[in-house]
Amino acid sequence: MSRKLVVEADGGSRGNPGPAGYGAVVLDGITGEVLAEAAESIGRATNNVAEYRGLIAGLRAAAALDPRARVEVRMDSKLVVEQMSGRWQIKHPDMKPLALEARDAASGFAAVSYSWIPRARNTRADALANAAMDAAARGETWSPASSAPQEPEPPPKGGWVPPTTDPTRTLLLRHGQTPLSVERRFAGVGDIPLTDVGRAQAEAAARHLADTPIDVIVASPLRRAQDTAKAVASVIGAEIRTDEGFRETDFGQWEGHSFGEVAERWPDDLAAWLSDSSYAPPGGESFASVAKRVSVARDKLLVRYRRQTVLVVSHVTPIKTMLKLALDAPDTILYRVHLDTASLCTVDWFDDGPAVVRSMNETHYLPTA
Repeated sequence: MSRKLVVEADGGSRGNPGPAGYGAVVLDGITGEVLAEAAESIGRATNNVAEYRGLIAGLRAAAALDPRARVEVRMDSKLVVEQMSGRWQIKHPDMKPLALEARDAASGFAAVSYSWIPRARNTRADALANAAMDAAARGETWSPASSAPQEPEPPPKGGWVPPTTDPTRTLLLRHGQTPLSVERRFAGVGDIPLTDVGRAQAEAAARHLADTPIDVIVASPLRRAQDTAKAVASVIGAEIRTDEGFRETDFGQWEGHSFGEVAERWPDDLAAWLSDSSYAPPGGESFASVAKRVSVARDKLLVRYRRQTVLVVSHVTPIKTMLKLALDAPDTILYRVHLDTASLCTVDWFDDGPAVVRSMNETHYLPTA
């Protein structure tokens, strides 16, 4: 099943025609997480033109995330929804090219549906559109990144309400020990084998999980994760499926080097990398880039195995990223969490509530030296 995304879009003008702008947000179809925003002040235009421009921007933002997704568009414009659904004719000459542009932007998706919602349920896109209109009225350009941060909404009266659905449970297992992990060296995309200790750790994890009802194993394509997954699969009998999204970070020129060696040879790069998740090692991949693909892999997992138990066999960075997503934590968590080889973390993902981290870095089942 393809990933589901929700596009909420809006647009308007002060005067119709008048200073105009649009706003759009792209949401994860399962978790409701905001994945992307788009907004722009577009000078003088009508409400309908601005609404179509918001739709086009939202569709393009969704395509940038996943061009093959299933997309549900939600707008408070009855006109745009009915015209794009094919129920109303498009008669105005200004609307026809915009509708064609919107259809082109939507052409690659697995499916697209259009739903009307009241303005009260379209508040995110409406707020962006209003900020863009205000900027247009002042003769300014505007984008979400340039706006002042919004104050978070207060929690609902009565406090936090627990979710009522069964979760999708992910058991996050780091692969067993490798020669590079023993020496505390950067181990990224290289196909590194397990040591004898690493194989024993994988077997111990398998015994620990033997009585856990696991529906499927999803593993990184790298050898150390695949071998760990096979050790567990041989005990529990679950199918192994491979997902490139859960592979380790590409550390580029740092691959195989110790932290001390990197500090000596690339001191400025290391300092930047430790302070900025968008900074990549020379020839490598940033944590921000890893987070994007892990988020996509997580979303696919939640769609395909909804309310099932999934064992994810992966690496330090993807597992830390899954914890970061679950905790809605800042990027600094990536530098402040330790995960041992063959350790286990458990996260529950709910359809109607926040994720819950149930355990981190479990190692009690591993053999002692």
